[in-house]
Amino acid sequence: MFKRDILVELQKWASKTSRKPLVLRGARQVGKTTVVQMFSKEFDHYIYLNLEKEEQREIFELNYPFADLLTALFIFSQKKRNGGKTLIFIDEIQNSPKAIALLRYFYEEANDLYVIAAGSLLENSLNRNISFPVGRVEYMALRPCSFREFLYATKNDQLIDVLEKPDVPEFLHSQLIALFRKYATIGGMPEVVNQYSQQLEITELASIYDSLIQSYSEDIEKYANSSAQVNYIRHIVSNVFREAGTRVTFEKFGNSSYRSREMKEAFLTLEKTMLLRLVYPCTTTELPLKPSLVRKPRLHVLDTGLINHSLKIMGELVFNENINTVHRGIVAEHIIGQELLAANFSISNDLHFWVREKTDASAELDYIFPYLGKLIPIEVKSGSIGKLRSLHQFMDVAPHRFAVRVWQGPYSTEKATTIAGNEFTLINLPFYLAHRIEKELEKIIG
Repeated sequence: MFKRDILVELQKWASKTSRKPLVLRGARQVGKTTVVQMFSKEFDHYIYLNLEKEEQREIFELNYPFADLLTALFIFSQKKRNGGKTLIFIDEIQNSPKAIALLRYFYEEANDLYVIAAGSLLENSLNRNISFPVGRVEYMALRPCSFREFLYATKNDQLIDVLEKPDVPEFLHSQLIALFRKYATIGGMPEVVNQYSQQLEITELASIYDSLIQSYSEDIEKYANSSAQVNYIRHIVSNVFREAGTRVTFEKFGNSSYRSREMKEAFLTLEKTMLLRLVYPCTTTELPLKPSLVRKPRLHVLDTGLINHSLKIMGELVFNENINTVHRGIVAEHIIGQELLAANFSISNDLHFWVREKTDASAELDYIFPYLGKLIPIEVKSGSIGKLRSLHQFMDVAPHRFAVRVWQGPYSTEKATTIAGNEFTLINLPFYLAHRIEKELEKIIG
């Protein structure tokens, strides 16, 4: 059971006295339906409704009072309302705007029921006049498997306990780095992780990656706004994994002849599906975060494994002991971004990076992380402190004295000095502890 972390979050949701219907968000193929089915084992009754099926969608289209609609739902499912705890899972809810509107009544009139809704393409497929009941639902984001979940899947449970201890024994460092390298190679798509956990053979995974990419191309196209946008989306999906981790321009993206405006609209359509995100740079070292939308965004995609497969660098990753040397360090930077996202189930959790305010400046910092009113710089590197030039430039103008380096080396903290002579505290986090960045900052900063 390698989705234990999200199951814990679902248990917290279910235990709330003021619980609201939960909308589970995430791209296709990240395991939403599987997770809810696993969670359903904690209930006396489980009702699953897939609103892609007409006969199940029609239940919500009946012009009945809500109480009668509930009765119809239980009769259809052959369940009894008073027979214990009941979990209702409404999958692909975007197919019925009326079902979305009815979620508020589950909160207001049937709070004894536990209701979860999901849909991979909610924003795209809904009429602009239809929205989720404000203040009557809550949201949770589901993303590809984290490194912790990869360890669960590969039956390394003991190492998970080690990762949560204040200090990880140094003698386990090489083993954890080797396992993280495998995780950074195959990524976190549940079907891929599950297949790998059974055979531990990376060469057997190619067909799964191919089918995932093909399914995204075929499935997402039907949500395009026009036949022309279908071509734009198909082109993006065909090229996006090879371009991931780099800063992109919309004009002629992927060696195309497409114009900036059309490609940007297609990118925004895909962004809503959570298949990719456009991460715009910030130029400030203080809160609030103000991404600069006039600068080129960095392209972050759903999963690093899809990048490695598309670039055909699986073998290079497997045999190269240093993650950072592969594909100019892009794989290392991208997988750490994936870990930062997976560490938080909030739909508002996002990635941010920093560039110098001067437009002719080349300084670029991999990530900045908001913590206790501070923007903490994060550099993903394996080199010496003296080569962290962008981090030094950030620390020269930052109003605090704390920074993080994620690297292949062991955990440590040290006093460092920028090229300009400013002292700061550098937290060196090995790759496998990236998910613990907030806890480590708490230890140092308070």
